[in-house]
Amino acid sequence: MYNFIIVLILGFGCNLASAFTSFYSDRMGKQAGTFITILLRDIFGIPVWAAGFLIAIKESNELIIQKTMAIELPGWIVTGAGALIIITALVGIRFKAAAPSTSDRLVNKGIYSFVRHPIHSGTFLEFIGLFLLWPSFNLMIATLMGMVWIIIQSKLEERDLVKRMPEYRDYMQKVPAFLPSLRALRSRK
Repeated sequence: MYNFIIVLILGFGCNLASAFTSFYSDRMGKQAGTFITILLRDIFGIPVWAAGFLIAIKESNELIIQKTMAIELPGWIVTGAGALIIITALVGIRFKAAAPSTSDRLVNKGIYSFVRHPIHSGTFLEFIGLFLLWPSFNLMIATLMGMVWIIIQSKLEERDLVKRMPEYRDYMQKVPAFLPSLRALRSRK
C-alpha cells in the first residue's frame, strides 16, 4: 500500500548522495567524480523518485480533497510554472545540472541572479501542483517528503558548491535560496 515511500526514499537518497561531487573527485579524480554524480543523480536519483510519485498516484485510492476545476486548474498552473522555472534554470546552467564538475564556474546571471536554487524552487511548485491534481493522502505524503528532501539537498549541494567555487559563499549572502526577495525584484525594474 505504501510501496511508493520506499521508492521515494531510494531515489531521494541517491539524489542526496549526488551532492558530493568535490568529495568523489578528490578521492577518485575529476572524471570519476563527475561520473559518480551523474549516476547517482540522473540514473538512480531523479528517475527513481519520479517513479515513486507515479506509484503514489497509482496507489491513491481516496482523495482528501474533492477534485474540482477550482483545485485542478491551479494544479495545472502551478505545475506548469514549476516546469517553466526548471527549464529556464537548466538553460542558464546548461550541462552543469546533469554533470557537475570541480571545474564549474559560478552562474549568477539570469534566473540565478534572483534565486540560488531555481530548479529546486520549480520542483517545489511541481510537487504542490501534483498534489492539487491528485489530492490523495499518498500524494500529500510524497509532497511533504519531497519538500524535506529539497531543503536537505540544497544544504548539501551548497557545501559542495562552496568547496568547488569559493565565490559561492559570497553569492549565498547576496541571493536568496528559493524565493526572490522583493528588493531584488524592485531593483530590476
